[in-house]
Amino acid sequence: MGTSMMKAITYSEFGISTDVLKLKELPIPKPGKGEVQVSLQFSGSNPSDAKSRAGNRPGVTKPQFEQIVPNSDGSGVISAVGEGVQESRIGQRVWIWNGQWQRPNGTAAEYITVPSTQAVEMPGDMSYETGACLGIPGLTASYCTLGDGPVKGKTVFVSGGAGAVGHTCIQLAKWSGANVIASGSEDGFEHIRDAGADHVFDYRDPNLSKKILDIVPAGVDRAIEVEFGENVNLLHKIVRQNGEISLYGAAKNMNPIFPFGPYLFKALKINIALIYILPKQDRDIAIQALHDAHSDGALKMAVGGVFNLEECALSHDATLTPGRKGSVLIKLK
Repeated sequence: MGTSMMKAITYSEFGISTDVLKLKELPIPKPGKGEVQVSLQFSGSNPSDAKSRAGNRPGVTKPQFEQIVPNSDGSGVISAVGEGVQESRIGQRVWIWNGQWQRPNGTAAEYITVPSTQAVEMPGDMSYETGACLGIPGLTASYCTLGDGPVKGKTVFVSGGAGAVGHTCIQLAKWSGANVIASGSEDGFEHIRDAGADHVFDYRDPNLSKKILDIVPAGVDRAIEVEFGENVNLLHKIVRQNGEISLYGAAKNMNPIFPFGPYLFKALKINIALIYILPKQDRDIAIQALHDAHSDGALKMAVGGVFNLEECALSHDATLTPGRKGSVLIKLK
């Protein structure tokens, strides 16, 4: 393989991972104005990458570009810079956000070019594995947990505490000084406790709301929810008046019947997080919190599986496998 070519995974139509994802040799992309070229160490596969490739967004019938290199998260070293970017960035260890958002070429490749701001310099003691987990799961957790300030002295409920986002939410809430109640399935309890949750309950427990209110009779200050549709009738019971709900998912039920009355009469605030379009100011705060928590030794991003580039299809499938504990990575070097 010549030095001008790289290995990459591509797809040109929606479908099952093993059918549509192909290993190809593509030209190494050159950085344009304001861009950096990153030699990738790890790519992060996320559920949203797998869902985009499967084509299950309503009304979207074909991929946005003729050929797509999937995956938005990653980590590596800046190997070249485009016009207007300081040469001193070459050699920096970085993690990447929005690698494939509104762009054809993501991180499931040996190299990527991105706008300079989308390659965040990693703290010296941060591993490439951790860096590749920060884009979607890390930023989602940071924004949902700490997006409007510290939660010191507050009680936070985290739904799905064993998942990549939930597990990180627990760690960040504990780091900030919160009391944390989490839900999950029984086989994830140990993983949830390892993150620092003070109380762990089975998400299927019919007495879940009672058990939470036994701990905090007035209700929790904040709930962070991965399955809004499933828990739309739980949340208004367990969140206090004027409390907040951070939502980042509802894969099992995207069209819930919404009981507006109970939400109205508690004046509950709902904050929906879509990390791809987070405003710069919010993103900067979220990045800083992740780096600060990491430097305090309070953030350990769980990795639920590491695959080779050739196994990208398996990595996509793994992101949608129930019971996964941590982020799914592809090792590129």
